[in-house]
Parts: sequence; C-alpha cells; structure tokens
Amino acid sequence: MPHLTDALQEINVRIPYRTVISPNATDDEISVELLRMMTLPTRVFVVHIIEVLASRFFAKAKEIGMMKQGYVWILTNSITDGLNLMNETELDTIQGVLGVKTYVPRSEELEAFKSRWKNRFPLSDLSVYGLWAYDATTALAMAIEEAGTSNLTFVKTDAMRNMPGFQGLGVSQYGPKLLQTLSGVRFKGLAGDFRFTNRELQPLVFEIVNVNGHGGRTIGYWQKEHGWEIPTNGKRLKIGVRTDDDFPQFVKVTTDPITNSTIFSGFCIDYFEAVIQAMPYDVSYDFFPVEDMDYETFVYQVYLGKYDAVVADATISANRSKYVEFSLPYTPSGVGLVVPVKDNVKRSSTIFLMPLTWGLCLLSLLSFFIIAIVVWVLEHRVNPDFDGPGKYQISTILWFSFSIMVFAPRERVLSFWARLVVIVWYFLVLVLTQSYTASLASLLTSQQLHPTVTNINTLLEKGQRVGHQSSSFILKRLRESGFSDANLVTYGSLEHCDELLSKEPARGGISAVFMEVPYVRVFLGQYCNKYKMVQTPFKVDGLGFVFPIGSPLVADVSRAILKVEESNKANQLESAWFKKIDESCPDPLTSPDPNPSESFRKLGIDSFWVLFVTAAIVCVTALGKCMFHFLKENPDERNLQGLWGRFLQPDRNSYINQVKTCQCSMKKQTMAFKVSTFSFNFPFFNSC
Repeated sequence: MPHLTDALQEINVRIPYRTVISPNATDDEISVELLRMMTLPTRVFVVHIIEVLASRFFAKAKEIGMMKQGYVWILTNSITDGLNLMNETELDTIQGVLGVKTYVPRSEELEAFKSRWKNRFPLSDLSVYGLWAYDATTALAMAIEEAGTSNLTFVKTDAMRNMPGFQGLGVSQYGPKLLQTLSGVRFKGLAGDFRFTNRELQPLVFEIVNVNGHGGRTIGYWQKEHGWEIPTNGKRLKIGVRTDDDFPQFVKVTTDPITNSTIFSGFCIDYFEAVIQAMPYDVSYDFFPVEDMDYETFVYQVYLGKYDAVVADATISANRSKYVEFSLPYTPSGVGLVVPVKDNVKRSSTIFLMPLTWGLCLLSLLSFFIIAIVVWVLEHRVNPDFDGPGKYQISTILWFSFSIMVFAPRERVLSFWARLVVIVWYFLVLVLTQSYTASLASLLTSQQLHPTVTNINTLLEKGQRVGHQSSSFILKRLRESGFSDANLVTYGSLEHCDELLSKEPARGGISAVFMEVPYVRVFLGQYCNKYKMVQTPFKVDGLGFVFPIGSPLVADVSRAILKVEESNKANQLESAWFKKIDESCPDPLTSPDPNPSESFRKLGIDSFWVLFVTAAIVCVTALGKCMFHFLKENPDERNLQGLWGRFLQPDRNSYINQVKTCQCSMKKQTMAFKVSTFSFNFPFFNSC
C-alpha cells in the first residue's frame, strides 16, 4: 500500500483520508466506517484489504448504497489476484469495481503445469501466489546449484546452545553466499520473468481489470517502462475512416495498384498517427474505409459498437456528444461566411475625373485664371510678351497659366514679384499634377475589392440563396437562423462551390457559402482572389476524434493532441496538406482578410489648402505692392478711366528697362514676333 500511495502522489493524485479496518471488525464497525466515508467529498476509493474481509466490506458498501453509479472502487492486487478463487456470492458484491492484478503471460509451460495441478488437486484452484511459490522454489534450487553445497556448517552462539528446535541450529556460514547468488537469478518462470529488485520479487506488468460477471474483464495493462497499454493479445482497435473525395486534403483513401491494399492518407490520418506516437503507451489499431454514409450516421456507428473510434473530419457538436465522446479539437473552430468580392471602381471613359473632388477641380480652375490675371497685371507694363491687342493679351495670359502644367511657356517673366508668384504656382501645380497622376494610376491599375455581403443578416433580409456543406448540423443552424429550405443549396467539392458562387442567384447560383473554418483555409488557398471570409456567425468546437462514451482513450488522446499542438509537428502537417495552389494567397487564419479592400480617397482641398493659401498670400502681396507703386507714381490722377488708361501704357521708369539684353535674346525675340500676325515696335524693350 505505501508503494501505491507514493506512485499516486508522483502523478499529483492526493490521498486526503485513510482508514484502517481490523480483520476482526464487526459488521457494525464496518458500516460506521463506510458511513464516515460517505461524508467525504471524494468518491474514488482505493481498497487494500485481505480477501476474507473484502467480501464483508463490499457487502456492507452495497447495502448502504455505495456501490451505485457515482462511486469508484479500485482494488489492489491483494484482492484482485484471487478473483478466480472467489465464489459467486463474493463476486456479486464487487461487481463494477476496478482492480490491479498481477499479469501472468500465457505459455506452454504454464498450461502444462495447470493441467498437472488439476489432475493432482482437482478441488484446489491455482493462484498467482502458487505460481510465485513454484518459481521461488525453482530459483532457490538454481541458486544452490550455482553456489555449491560445500561449507553447509552452522555456527552456534552461547545463547543458541540451550534453544530448542530450529532456533538452536545456529547461523549458516553458507547463507551470505546463497543470498548473493539468489539475488542474481534470472529465468522465465511460470508467472513470467523471475528476478529480484532490491531483494524483492517485483512483477513487471500489471493487468487492469473490471469485475464483470463471473470474473475480471481485462481493459488494459500497465508496466513501469511504458505506462498504460491497450491489450494487444485481444482485438485491435477498429477505426472507421469515412472516404470523402470532396476534400481529399483531410481524408483520402486509395488502393495500391500493385499490392491491392488500401492506403489511408490526409491531414486527419497523419494527425491521428502523430497523436498515437505522442501517447505514453502503445495502441494497436486498423483503419477500415466507410463509403456512402453521412456524418451523423457515420459517427453513430461508434455508439452501435461497430467501430472503436472514428478518424475523419468529424465536427464536435452537442448533439453528437450525447452518444459518443470527442477528443479535444485539433483544428480551429467556427463556421465561416465566405462571399465573393467585386471591384467597385467602374472604369468608364470619364474615369480621369475621379481622382479629384469637385471642390478641388473648381478651385484649381479658378486659380489658373487668378494666377493668369496676377501675372498679367505685374508683367503687362514692363514685358512686351504680355502687351498687344486685347484678344492677344487674353490668349497669352490663358496660354501662359495653363501651359505651366505640361511644359515651360515661351513667355518670359521679368519682374521680381511676378517671378515669385510663378515660382509658388509652379510648385503648387507640380504637387497637384503628381498627386493626380498617382491617384489616376491607382484607379487604372489596382482593384478596389469589396465583399458583396458583409454579414448573415444581409443575406436574411434580401432572401438570398446560400450554400452549405453536406453536414446536418450546419443545415440545422441555418434553418434556426431563418433561412428557408428553398434558399439552401448543398455543395460538394471546392470546384462545385466555386461554380455556384460564380453564377448569379437568378441563374442557379448562390450569394454566399457557409463552411467550417478548416475548409475555409483550403478553399481560400485556391480562390483568395475571388472570395473572402467576412464573418464567423456560428461557433463550433472544430474537428475531433470520436470514441465511445467512457473510453479510457479520450483523456490520453486529448493530452497527446496538446503535445502535438505545442510541437512543430502540427505546423508541418498543415504545411504538407494545406498547400496553396495560388502562392500569393495568404493564410486566412493568420490574415483574416485575405483580400484586403484597397479604399480609394479622392483628392480634396483639405490635402492642398496650405499651398493654395500660400499662393494667395503671395498674389495679394504682389498685387498690393504693384498697386501701391502705381498710385504713388500717379498721385494727380483720381479718375478710374484715367488710371486705367495710364495702367495700359508701358512703364518707362521700370528698372527692367535698364537691364541690357544679349544679341541672341534679341534675335529670338525678333524671330518670335515675325511669326506673329501682329507687328509691334518696343523701343523700350532691351532686356532678356
């Protein structure tokens, strides 16, 4: 018992209460102790008592109701090793309990010995203790034979000389040598491998049994090196695998053309094998293909006992958990809503108007005229390029202002303030045109992808047709959400899903599909440029392995799944089976929006107001200075018509008239004027 206690505490199993019942205890004393145990919060009890007391103990436990469902009793090998020696009345009192029993492997020698024993002692059954006694006698004989029979003398002390019987034999001089030899004896005995550990005979393997019927039913084995182990001498685990050609990335069943054997592959199969390798004990199993069966019926086969487990892309659901048990999920959870994406930009013949807002367009157009007028005011009295007939001057100022956008105009600007205005205007136009060019290029070359539907409520409001996988639980959730059967379409493969989404609903297509997140990952890995997941309207627990209710494998498989998830093995399996056909497609799990919508923003006044304000300040300052000097030069003229007449006349006092021009410039000016239909003579013009 102390060894069992230590072993339990090593795995963090606490034993909060211990009780000792005397072999001579009365039935009332046993009942009192059992009633005290009923008041404890625990319902799991380990029993280590002798066989004679066990029958009375469990008879009282059954009488007061402690053998019903909700209590767990675990027997040590002191009782379980003698199950075959108990009568029916004694076995009836311990029905349903678990026991740890010394495992005795079958062998021809054991069967022959049992036959001889039965013939000689027909009324006496042979227990493991009898086998150990036989093996111990054999070991002793082997040790004596190896140590020899010399020096079999005994030495008596003074105290032993007057002792009667065996106590007076003395101390054997042969004992230490025999003990050393016996400790090293190793052989295959009737009860299995015979050897001593720390001078004690230790069974290597224990058998876990459940008392059922007329004896104990073996449910597993435990050995120190490997821990628990499912029985391998009985039937192997029969695992059902649903063949599904729609999603071969998860489960794929093929036939080897040479050996004609069935080959099982896919993400679910490889993941299950990785989980089995991560478990603390060995599990033997065989895969069996199952064809033409829906998921609900397939999972129900485990409840019927046709399969010991199911390895497939089976989703964990509340309804299924009523008759089977699931392991922890090994894939992401949820049902995703996948919808088509479309380009919101209409590339028409007027697309060149889209980059700018109407406000910026009008302000820019107005600015062209204002700058043209300001430059004309500043230059027309000192620069012959801005002089001449009225129509010529109007065309010149408009030509000068608008040509700045594409090239340097031929008209030269001579005055300081006019040049400052033009420099500021040049910079503003440069920034404006470059921004316009970039926006227009973005419109013409990039797609502005946006989902056609953003949530499930939009689909319900418009009564649109939607697709779903051939899984009854998704169909049930869609019906509960308000979708009519007329608007529900079942799809099979990924290609079939793409075909339905590509069609208009009026032509037999669908507006969106509902699929579990693991399948979304595969689907968008192939069609990320056409669709994207916009919502996960339903919550589910992902895919899990299926076992019968009460299977001891569920907890260990779940722990093994956690080990695989925490290792790099899970990522390797996902990379191997969820390869993207289009490598440009990101992972929808790590990048939830596989088709990020590139929002387009028109250029408005708010983006350039600083430049326009700067240009306005320069223009106002230049005009103010020009008007100030003009009025200062004409203090005696107060008539507006007279001022206008003088303003139209050249300014002969301007410093620009003092600037000498080079002959090359004079020739260029002369040639330029010859091309014109007008002929003018500017005696005051002498500057480049």
